[in-house]
Amino acid sequence: MTKSRPKTAPTATPRRNGQNAVRSAALASQQRRGRAITAAMVVAVALVAVVVLYLVFRSAPGATHSAAGAGSGYPHVAGDPKAGTAAPPFTLTSGAGKPVSLSDYRGRTVLLYFQEGLSCQPCWDQIGDLEHNQAALRAAGVDAVVSITTDRADLIGRKAADEKLTTPVLSDPDLAVSRAYDANHYGMMGDMRDGHSFVLVGPDGVIRWRADYGGAPKYTMFLPTDKMLADLTTERAQ
Repeated sequence: MTKSRPKTAPTATPRRNGQNAVRSAALASQQRRGRAITAAMVVAVALVAVVVLYLVFRSAPGATHSAAGAGSGYPHVAGDPKAGTAAPPFTLTSGAGKPVSLSDYRGRTVLLYFQEGLSCQPCWDQIGDLEHNQAALRAAGVDAVVSITTDRADLIGRKAADEKLTTPVLSDPDLAVSRAYDANHYGMMGDMRDGHSFVLVGPDGVIRWRADYGGAPKYTMFLPTDKMLADLTTERAQ
């Protein structure tokens, strides 16, 4: 009786090895092409997003665009009503529960600061920074600062007290004044809230300067007072 030989696994032929190498190379090439297509798609989407944000920023209603870096380096626009226009009159309730009118500041230069309100801590930090730089504001010809937002008077009064602020903060809950100044078109919340707008009203009730910083693409909610004054000084001189 003869012993059977143990079976051995068939060895790969040179032809099969060549086929495997070809398939591996093809797979690697497909993977490289896939990665290249994915990277190209990411770049394309990013470019589209940048273009869309730019167009939104450029198409803000009535906006006159200022070069970022002309003074402060912070991008901003000047919406309507513009400098040279009579400031829309208003009477609003302050956080202290008292009525405050624009006419109360007749004969003085007042800086109106429209801001997003309770949901925006940087906006309240902005008021604090303005208060800490009162001497610089006076040197630039600003006699008083008044802030306007859309939250309830009692709530903004409590917030101002918590922040130890003395600047009058006025409540504009139905956005009547915000719309009159078109200040609710330059923020992150669409037209539901104000953004970050400064409107300088002269002693005669005429707007002398305006800057809306809260719009796309950066949605600035705070800028140092000296930067704001750099824009005010530079743009009023133009």
